[in-house]
Order: sequence, then structure tokens, then C-alpha cells
Amino acid sequence: MTKNLDSGGLQSIAGNYDLFYIDLWGVMHNGIKLHKDAIFTLKKLLEINKNFVLLTNAPRPIQPVKEFLEKMGMEERYRDKVFTSGEAALNYLKNFYSLKKFYHIGPPRDFDLFNDFSNNKSKDIDKCQYFLCTGLFDDYNQDLNYYKNLLEIHINKKMICTNPDLIVDKGNKRELCAGSVAMVFEKMGGEVVYFGKPYPEVYNQSIDNKNKKILSIGDNLNTDIKGANLLNYDSLLISNGVHKNEIKDKGIDKVSKQYETIVNFMQSDLKW
Repeated sequence: MTKNLDSGGLQSIAGNYDLFYIDLWGVMHNGIKLHKDAIFTLKKLLEINKNFVLLTNAPRPIQPVKEFLEKMGMEERYRDKVFTSGEAALNYLKNFYSLKKFYHIGPPRDFDLFNDFSNNKSKDIDKCQYFLCTGLFDDYNQDLNYYKNLLEIHINKKMICTNPDLIVDKGNKRELCAGSVAMVFEKMGGEVVYFGKPYPEVYNQSIDNKNKKILSIGDNLNTDIKGANLLNYDSLLISNGVHKNEIKDKGIDKVSKQYETIVNFMQSDLKW
């Protein structure tokens, strides 16, 4: 049974946990502006000496995400807690793929992920050894059939996906993410290596989490909550996020069951 924290706030359970994994997009901001109540929650967690990681499936290294948050007005003491799926993927690529040619699937703004080995970027899809998927091309950001046609004769090559999210809400606009392209590739029989929630590597790289009581907070059942379930962490779903309409129509019990997840707590928005 999911407990609603809208009346008691996070403060009603915060003392039970040593570490908090908190999603960025959909919890701390909406892609355009910060959520003030969520920022206040971080302030209170620091005041009671609680550890937290702002864990995001952003397909970029940590530094560009920090700069993005700084422009929004997030203080440095909070930005220093950021860890990204892009950083986890970058560490993997440097260790195992530093000499291999890749074909980039995603917008030009994601290019800073692979500045260190940009010479390995192939403009010719036939000559690459693997795919690096950070998102969708700007000219084809809604048409998944384009990627099916692009990739169908290349399913023998591996895809590295730096953002397992299927969708994200930017303000009031819903956008597709890299995970949607990766799903198309997998359905055709291709192999995908994912970095980001719900996969354990991104949690383990971000901070020492051994022997700690952990709460994972996010708005996405497929990533934030499923990741918590896989790692045996407690979970808090922000219901005004990507599943807002589903929860409004069906209720949290039916929706969480539909996604095969367990939601311990829910809150409309993150509030102390």
C-alpha cells in the first residue's frame, strides 16, 4: 500500500534514511525553472546532516549539467551533489571503447559527452563499430520509424544508450528520449548497453551506498522507481510528473501494478 506524504511532507520519514537519491528533471525542475519547494527540501536535508545525490539520466557529463542548473539559479552546494548517466557512460567508454569508431544518434547539444574521443566519431553509419545514442536527431525528434529504418540493417552492432528514459516533460511539452530509440533497436533484435536509472551502475558510481538505508525519489516508474525496486531501496514517486494523467485516471495502485513496480510513498510535488 502506497502512503501519501502530501500532508506530512518528506520530513515525516526523512529520519528513517541515511541517503537519498533524488531525480532532477520532474522533481527539482521542469526543464525551464526550479521548483522552490524541492530546493527548500534539499536545504532541510543538509540541515539534518542527510546525504543525497541528485541523480539524473541526463546523457551528458556532470559539468554541463551543473552549468545548466546554475543558469536556473541552483546554489553550488546543491549542484555539487549531481551525478549523471552520461558520466557513468563516459567512464565505461573510456575504459572499453576508446579506440572504436562510433555513430552518434542524438542532437548536437549532446556532443560534449565525447569531446575526449571525438576523432572516433564516424559520419558514415556503415563504417562505425557501435552506436552512441544520447537522444533523437533534431529533425526527427518525434518519428521513431525513422530510427527503425536507419538501424534495421545494423542490428549486429551494439548500442550504448546514455539515457534510458523513454519520455520527459519540458514545461508542458512531452519529448522523446534516448530510451525510446534504444527500445526500437532492441525490439528489432539489437543489443543495448544502458547507463542510468534503473540500472545499478549509475547508483554505485555516484556515491558510497553500502550498508545505508536509502530512499529513491523520482517521477518515473520505469527508471526512478524500478531502479529502487531492483536495488531494494524504498521509493517515493512524485505524482505530478510523467505519470500525472495516468494516476489521475486510474489511481496509484493500478498504475504502479501496470508498470510492475512497488511505490512505498507518493507526493504530488517534493515538499519538506
